[in-house]
Amino acid sequence: MNYGLDERKKELIEDLKAKGYIRSKKVEEAMLSVPRELFVPDDKIMYTYEDQPLMIGLEQTISAPHMVAMMTELLNLNEGDKVLEIGTGSGYHAAILSKMVGSGGKIVSVERFEDLAKIAEENLKKAKITDVKIVVGDGSLGYKDDAPYDKICVTCAAPDIPPPLIEQLKPGGRMVIPIGVYFQELVVVNKDEDGRITKELVGSVVFVPLIGRYGFKSERF
Repeated sequence: MNYGLDERKKELIEDLKAKGYIRSKKVEEAMLSVPRELFVPDDKIMYTYEDQPLMIGLEQTISAPHMVAMMTELLNLNEGDKVLEIGTGSGYHAAILSKMVGSGGKIVSVERFEDLAKIAEENLKKAKITDVKIVVGDGSLGYKDDAPYDKICVTCAAPDIPPPLIEQLKPGGRMVIPIGVYFQELVVVNKDEDGRITKELVGSVVFVPLIGRYGFKSERF
């Protein structure tokens, strides 16, 4: 059953534009082109285009559409960028990032749950997206094999910016990451050509924790 998803998607995108979460034509087109329904569990299909996070299993979520739009806008992505995503989840945000960087770009996404990584791979295949490399591992360590990255998108909250992510970010690159416990602050991290880091606080957010060596030690912070 379609539940009128196409029309509801268009309504959601218009609402996100009106509220300022979608500011660019490129992000609008990316979000219109990716069927979010392919990335949510079957029993939640009817909520696909509600602007809310949805549980996808293992106490993980697919982010609310406004958060995906906002983080994507903040990354300031370019054609051909190589992007590291921390926290693949069901693969939806990776699909949006893929549309943004185009055929010359590359998305590397790290997921700590092997079962979720497999689901994300299947979802991306259904969406006909083939340029996302999913790695199972500790996201707080990044992924050295494909470093450095033009942009890094972290979709889980860390107590502080993991040093390996700073190291793996190119000079001139940008990272968007939630920092804090329980309620967090979304932070834009810029690395200049000399390797200096500056931070811009964007606003309060709520994400699941980044578990790992440079993250939290448990799901309960």
